[in-house]
Amino acid sequence: MDMAKTLGSAGIIPVIVIEDIAKAVPLANALVKGGLPVLEVTFRTACAAEAIAKIKAEVPGATLIAGTVLKMEQLVAAKAAGAEACVAPGFDPEIVKAANRLGMPFCPGVATASELSQALGLGCTMVKFFPAESAGGVKYIKDLLGAFRWTGVKFMPTGGVKPANAADYLSVPEIVCCGGTWIAPKDAVAAGDWARIEALAAEAAALVKQIKG
Repeated sequence: MDMAKTLGSAGIIPVIVIEDIAKAVPLANALVKGGLPVLEVTFRTACAAEAIAKIKAEVPGATLIAGTVLKMEQLVAAKAAGAEACVAPGFDPEIVKAANRLGMPFCPGVATASELSQALGLGCTMVKFFPAESAGGVKYIKDLLGAFRWTGVKFMPTGGVKPANAADYLSVPEIVCCGGTWIAPKDAVAAGDWARIEALAAEAAALVKQIKG
């Protein structure tokens, strides 16, 4: 899987937390129908792997990315569940090496030039810039690119990205996508308000189309 191409085709990646497995499929359906087919299911809950497997089996249009992969067992569980790639909020060289051995595309989180340099040294071609706004936002990424653009690295900023600033990020060619938590609000998921989530996804998809064409 070419992570930059696949995630870049969506532009905005919904970052979702599934606490009730019964909500996994309807949530995924709403997001895909809204025009956001690449989903990051975070390993912040015990049912994350089950949710990935269930969505993969029942929502044909969805591409599943495992998020918040911090431990070896999570990496293994994500692969077994059918995730096509993994994302982490931080940089752990041992996890990156394990992902390489498993043949699992991996996008580690970085917030400094040193972390980015180490990630590139381990073969990572795409990184998650986290927490994006708190770590310096678009300006900081542009400053990093001043030294690292020649490597071909691509970025997925996450953390503080929202409709008001998403265009600023996506207008940078090396930023292929942004992670967004606003698309599947906790209260909407809890209430099963799939129409609201589909509408938020459609708005995000339209924003991407407006910026990237």
